[in-house]
Amino acid sequence: MMISRAWTGWATATTTAAALAVSALALAPLPAQASDPDPATQQYRPYLHYTPEKNWMNDPNGLVYHNGTYHMYYQYNPFGTTWGNMSWGHATSTDLLHWQEKPLAIPQTLNGEGQSVEDIFSGSVVVDAQNTSGFGTAQDPPLVAVYTSHFTSAHPTLAGRQAQSLAYSTDDGNTWTKYSGNPVLNRNTSDFRDPKVFWYQGPASSYWVMAAVEANEHRVLFYKSSNLKNWEYLDDFTPANATGGQWECPDLFPLAVDGDPNNIKWVLVVNINPGSVAGGSGGQYFVGDFNGTTFTSETTDPVDVPPPGTVLAGFNGGSYSGWTAQNDPSNPSGPWGSAPAAGTLPGQQAVTGQVGAGLVNGFHGGDLPVGTLESAPFTVDRDYINFLAGGGNHPQLPGQQSGNQPPPGYLLFDGFDYSGTLTDSGWQLTGDFEAARNPSTAGGEFAIGKRINTFEGGAKADDNVGTITSPEFYLTNTNIGFLLGGGSRTDGQLQVELLVGGVPVRTMTATNSGDLNWKNWDVSQYFGQVARIRILDNATGPWGHLTLDHMVLGSEPAKPRSSETTVNLVINGQTVRTATGSNSEHLDWKAWNVSDFKGSQATLRIVDNNRGGWGHILADEFVSSDITRLEQHDWLDWGRDYYAAVSFSNVPDGKRVMLGWMNNWDYGQATPTTSWRGTMALPREVVLTQTPQGPRLRQGVVAQAESLKNTAAAYTAPPAQDIQPGTSNLPVSGDVVQLEAEFSPGTASSFGVKVLGNGTEATRVGYSTVSGRVFIDRTNSGNEGFHPAFASLDDVPVQLSNGRLRLKLYVDRASVEVFAQDGLATLTDQVFPAAGATTLSVFAEGGTARLESLTVTPLHKAMW
Repeated sequence: MMISRAWTGWATATTTAAALAVSALALAPLPAQASDPDPATQQYRPYLHYTPEKNWMNDPNGLVYHNGTYHMYYQYNPFGTTWGNMSWGHATSTDLLHWQEKPLAIPQTLNGEGQSVEDIFSGSVVVDAQNTSGFGTAQDPPLVAVYTSHFTSAHPTLAGRQAQSLAYSTDDGNTWTKYSGNPVLNRNTSDFRDPKVFWYQGPASSYWVMAAVEANEHRVLFYKSSNLKNWEYLDDFTPANATGGQWECPDLFPLAVDGDPNNIKWVLVVNINPGSVAGGSGGQYFVGDFNGTTFTSETTDPVDVPPPGTVLAGFNGGSYSGWTAQNDPSNPSGPWGSAPAAGTLPGQQAVTGQVGAGLVNGFHGGDLPVGTLESAPFTVDRDYINFLAGGGNHPQLPGQQSGNQPPPGYLLFDGFDYSGTLTDSGWQLTGDFEAARNPSTAGGEFAIGKRINTFEGGAKADDNVGTITSPEFYLTNTNIGFLLGGGSRTDGQLQVELLVGGVPVRTMTATNSGDLNWKNWDVSQYFGQVARIRILDNATGPWGHLTLDHMVLGSEPAKPRSSETTVNLVINGQTVRTATGSNSEHLDWKAWNVSDFKGSQATLRIVDNNRGGWGHILADEFVSSDITRLEQHDWLDWGRDYYAAVSFSNVPDGKRVMLGWMNNWDYGQATPTTSWRGTMALPREVVLTQTPQGPRLRQGVVAQAESLKNTAAAYTAPPAQDIQPGTSNLPVSGDVVQLEAEFSPGTASSFGVKVLGNGTEATRVGYSTVSGRVFIDRTNSGNEGFHPAFASLDDVPVQLSNGRLRLKLYVDRASVEVFAQDGLATLTDQVFPAAGATTLSVFAEGGTARLESLTVTPLHKAMW
């Protein structure tokens, strides 16, 4: 039976540097004003998920259960809606759903001038039941926060360092005192952070264990302590699986596989930003064993095994084999050399992460040479191109070009490619400049043919002085683009000038570089007037010259040549995908979704336009595949908005409950909320269950959420209905609902539900039978234009069970959390729908699907 498309239904104080005691009122958020909006009326304010009433929030910290109360601390800016002034906010709950915001818990530390000397970064809280720290008593044990001190540039002795510190509470986590002996663990590095501490009960001994990260080294370091104050190094977990960004917010805990106490495995969670499977921020996990000293992973994917697919280039045959190398004319051996490198080159830090016998290494001749390396054309035939990349972090920026193409327009002065001298063509030379020497064929990289070079234009080289002035021409367009190199002077002694009425109206000097790059003048206000070009060189000494070439009068500004170190996919001469390194000689896996370009002819172009530090690029093992390398790893969530997820300590009945920040650093500071910014995901209980791949996490919203269900108003669809091609509205609506559905694919190429819709826009949650993936599509979900990285289709491979797909969705005004196949796969995304977008629908594409069952249950507010 087809679902009707016409059904209608329900609408549903500051501190000083000397102050160690942190009062509940210190640095408290500003009190609400009469004009402040009621949070419950704010668009996008969730009713199920925790948000602070005001200001910025990110990572959950110090998650702990104590004396009947769950405590959630979190990264908080008391003074604004973007990241900064990092302190610990605080909220409490008795059921993990109804949260009460508390005064600021642990504020940043200020010096006598009111400057922050210590920001309070992420960490954890433990119940010190045996009073090992001595901060409490045996009868009244303390809560102890172990957090990262980020010492700012104003700190007198530890500026720029990150180290681990303590604070303690003897009043059930309401007020905190910073330990006078902080920091308690300092490696004298700048990215050592995010301590997660737990009590380890081993066969031979028991002690506190800390897991913390060296973020840029992709390492989790383990320490032990008997008292939380003195720490001894145990071991570290070295780079594995996803390493494309900083490792952050680790967690380590044991779980029984399918509840079997005789089959205990340990789970190591490592959050990463950027470099997650959906892009930007996310969390990966490893399953293995922990013996009290060492974590041994059973789920690490071999680094030298690419995703399955077609190898486009592996660089293992001793030659570039069809690739065209353009080395630097001034250094013909660099940056690519004549053949792929075997590994590390002279003067280079050790190169790691490559696969096979060869790779592209742009360090021939060091960082100075520039050039391009381009493949032969090939046809894009699969959804993804995976590859390894390392080297410099110099992306191609908007408005730049990787080549040296002039703008379209009229070429002035024949590009200086005169058969005779400048004087023969009407130019006027004064001072040291000689007709016989102008124009020049020497000096300056990236010139196009002949050029004016005031170093070559007279006998005194850099000490030449004088002017070179063009004949008159009409300004018949709006821009003059030109190549310029040479010296930089800010005193007007060395510049190219546009003269109108004999007066300089536009000037430009260079950048102390022999490379010519594109500059541009907007000349629209002088349209139709007569002009001249004058090169004024009154400068002597080093860099006392200019090099000018290829002046174009046109309607478009000239695009400067980038200083990128990139790997690019080029189609029809345009770069459609690009990636760069991370200022590391380690090659990380990258992946491009190229499904939009299937059937197109393309090339791979590797560009080194950078002569400075980390001015080189590494690349290897290009593979066309149906999956990405990142998809071979295990992820907490495959959406774009689940990050910094860590677990509560001391939860009753040994349950493991995790909480994540529902945001992404790619766009998190730009989300279109008003008085607040930042949301927590719903708390999830996680368990380990046996799968064909081994034990893996299964996740579900905590059981307490059942209490929010308004079962009296629930709607259950008649069973076993066909969903005809198109969209069919349900006879219910709402924007705070739980939706449970089971589908059979039938003949459809895709099918699913639409939520938060209004007839023209909606968030699609469905399944593609072609790819075998569950997806959230928010590309037409409402306000997705506030940041270019926001609009996305996020998906996860899911196997049907007995030919069926089970979905459970939690929809909460501005977010969708999806649990597929009873939580074996999850997707979490924010969305920002139009006001009043409450329509719920089912859809099918390419054929008919079958709705086996569906229940929509409105949920009572937990917040506001």
